[in-house]
Amino acid sequence: MGSLFRSQEMTLCQLFLQSEAAYACVSELGELGLVQFRDLNPDVNAFQRKFVNEIRRCDEMERILRFLDKEVRKDGIPILETGENPEAPQPREMIDLEATFEKLENEMREINANSEALKRNYLELTELKHILRKTQNFFDEMQHDSNPIRQDEDANLLQPSLSAEGPSEVHASSLKLGFVAGVILRERIPAFERMLWRVCRGNVFLRHTEIESPLEDPHTGNEVFKSVFIIFFQGDQLKNRVRKICEAFRATLYPCPETPTERREMAFGVMTRIEDLTTVLGQTQDHRHRVLVAAAKNINIWFLKVHKIKAIYHTLNLFNLDVTQKCLIGECWCPVVDLDRIRLSLRRGTELSGAAVPSILNRMDTAEVPPTYNKTNKFTSAYQNIVDAYGVANYREVNPAPFTVITFPFLFAVMFGDLGHGLVMAFLALFLVWKENWIMSRKIEGEIFGTIFGGRYIIFLMGLFSIYTGIIYNDVFSKSINIFGSRWTANRSVYDFQHHHPKEGDAFQMDPILDYRNTSGPYPFGIDPAWMLADNKISFINSFKMKMSVILGVMQMMFGIVLSCFNHVFFGRMINVFCEFIPQVLFLACLFGYLVVLIFYKWVNFTAYESGCAPSLLIGLINMFLFKYQDNPPNNKDGTPCLLNQFYSAQKSFQSFLVLLALFCVPWMLCIKPFIMYRRWKAAHNSVPLHNVVDENGHAEGPVKADHAHGGGHDDHGGGNGDHFDTGNVIIYQAIHTIEFCLGIISNTASYLRLWALSLAHAQLSEVLWTMVMKFSFSINGWGGIPLLFFLFMAWAGLTLAILVAMEGMSAFLHALRLHWVEFQNKFYGGQGYPFQPFSFSSMLDAKPADD
Repeated sequence: MGSLFRSQEMTLCQLFLQSEAAYACVSELGELGLVQFRDLNPDVNAFQRKFVNEIRRCDEMERILRFLDKEVRKDGIPILETGENPEAPQPREMIDLEATFEKLENEMREINANSEALKRNYLELTELKHILRKTQNFFDEMQHDSNPIRQDEDANLLQPSLSAEGPSEVHASSLKLGFVAGVILRERIPAFERMLWRVCRGNVFLRHTEIESPLEDPHTGNEVFKSVFIIFFQGDQLKNRVRKICEAFRATLYPCPETPTERREMAFGVMTRIEDLTTVLGQTQDHRHRVLVAAAKNINIWFLKVHKIKAIYHTLNLFNLDVTQKCLIGECWCPVVDLDRIRLSLRRGTELSGAAVPSILNRMDTAEVPPTYNKTNKFTSAYQNIVDAYGVANYREVNPAPFTVITFPFLFAVMFGDLGHGLVMAFLALFLVWKENWIMSRKIEGEIFGTIFGGRYIIFLMGLFSIYTGIIYNDVFSKSINIFGSRWTANRSVYDFQHHHPKEGDAFQMDPILDYRNTSGPYPFGIDPAWMLADNKISFINSFKMKMSVILGVMQMMFGIVLSCFNHVFFGRMINVFCEFIPQVLFLACLFGYLVVLIFYKWVNFTAYESGCAPSLLIGLINMFLFKYQDNPPNNKDGTPCLLNQFYSAQKSFQSFLVLLALFCVPWMLCIKPFIMYRRWKAAHNSVPLHNVVDENGHAEGPVKADHAHGGGHDDHGGGNGDHFDTGNVIIYQAIHTIEFCLGIISNTASYLRLWALSLAHAQLSEVLWTMVMKFSFSINGWGGIPLLFFLFMAWAGLTLAILVAMEGMSAFLHALRLHWVEFQNKFYGGQGYPFQPFSFSSMLDAKPADD
């Protein structure tokens, strides 16, 4: 409990490592993860440090590994997850790793280049094959058509070339008609056709047809759809224009023989080359697959090794070299309790390196603020993160996380109390806890899922506490459970009212005087189920939950003030115990602590038969501050005068004393501490004029005190420093602190009423959802109600999960978070420290996955 109640005691140490042993020692410390190194070269540029070349080599190896990882994922090859955590390689092993990575990279780049060239050739041959096939169809069509181009008036120049001689004799004709053939992207055909028409003024003839199967682009690997085209023209001028247009539209032109015989011979040669290329491509892909499969087995291990090497050299760059250039000197923060483990790691690193001189670890005295280190496990880490999100605790300050483990899910459950919703939440979290190892091995990405999975233990406890409060409220999906039998009766029984279909608007009210069965005693646990049917249910539950919220709020605030006393005593600030803790406790106890006592007093001393004449707590609290009292008047039938009654005979004098005592606490907090600080400063100034004021524990009482500098507190800003005491600064700070506390007590108590408001809203929303969705399905008679019941149940279940569990759960979570951050932690928690961030391979690799 000590390590959880306060952060670990930290010390600043100095390391002396031999140059040949430094790498191995830092590697062992990284595996241990208990040392936070300081940068002793803050003014040195990163490119001028000693091990910058080694880091560049690691960057190059990371680049190669990212390239290989990309290629492996591109081919869909699964990467082997062994869960192995290899040790950091020795510096001499870097050469072997670099050689292996460079060989793989060169081989992969050569394979990629050859594969791209082969795919480019394959694409060209495939396009040429389609050109030969499609153009042959064009020529065959024109051969059977005596005048195939007469459809255009401006194309009559082409008619002589397409006579009975056939298209194979095109250039033999007197007009010397020429043509070009090629392929173009299918989506560019309309624009391509319009451009040809406009530039060539309609003096060309274009025929095109689509290639049915998609073709693979060798550069991107994506599939594209293309079309074959052939353009007939006459003259070199039109030929040049057509070629330029084809070039502008990135169309690929291919040679097409003029005679059918030549086209058949070329097609045969193309098919032969395509078959050869297919064989070569298959062999190339097989070789590439084998290389990548072998790399996929080791790529995660390689990533881990390179990351560790790089982290070690980054850490070594934080060290200084001595004058002999043979020893590295470093400074680090480490927990005092783990010094023996750190020395053992240094000894092991020295032995692994074979160095003759042992490594040295010396503790240093410093006035710097140590980092805050709270040991956690997978259960407490989520709660510690909730606390640290508000602010990291000051060094050795009381840590709220152990108390948050219970108070946070409980306050959540007070607002979320429903047995059914709590079961849903608990089973969801229990599944995540049961499958946590499997889920962690899958490395599922997504911020939302990561947040839910990281808080699985919080959600599980929130679900369990919601089950408990749901039983207290007797609320299961807005319905109650009658386990022990109701203790109430009515003009007609609750059973008759519930099962004999009351008329619209028909309801009953429960009067404790008439309907409560005193002989049976109270309902054994929770709220009596009869209240769920009563017309005055809201009045009763509102009163109950409102008082409960005030009680819980005052108890938690009082507990927070008590924890501040532990801080004051631990850091030796006894002046704060007498000038802050005691008046704060009295102020809270005299006002709202007394209100809690009156709540219990009213519950115990006023029976149902006297409830009509019971005084009002709210009016009584207001009259307490106004010193307004009156004697108990005779009870009227309407009961109105009873609201002003006194709870007991000596109430006037006792409450007046409490108010005066609370008012006296304000100048107590405001004036006494500055006066004592001034007297201490004056006494110390007369005896030691050239030094700051110190108290009996050796802590400075100046504006920056030694205990505050070490993270010991957040409320001890003094004014004494040397020969001057800043009285105004001390008084202003103390006034701000006093006003903040006095007003905060009132506003914080009112803020806890959110427990009542959200609990009521959750219950009413659940009841509205049941009434509007599920209740309608039960009113339908006959077989038709069965499928309707099924669909309405699905709708009700979906809305319950989405709105009541997810959205309402998030709302209650945020409000519970605010109650802990503002209303609870501000009573004792500074939150001005900085976290302990040790050099740890495990945390480094968790924060930087291999696929980054």
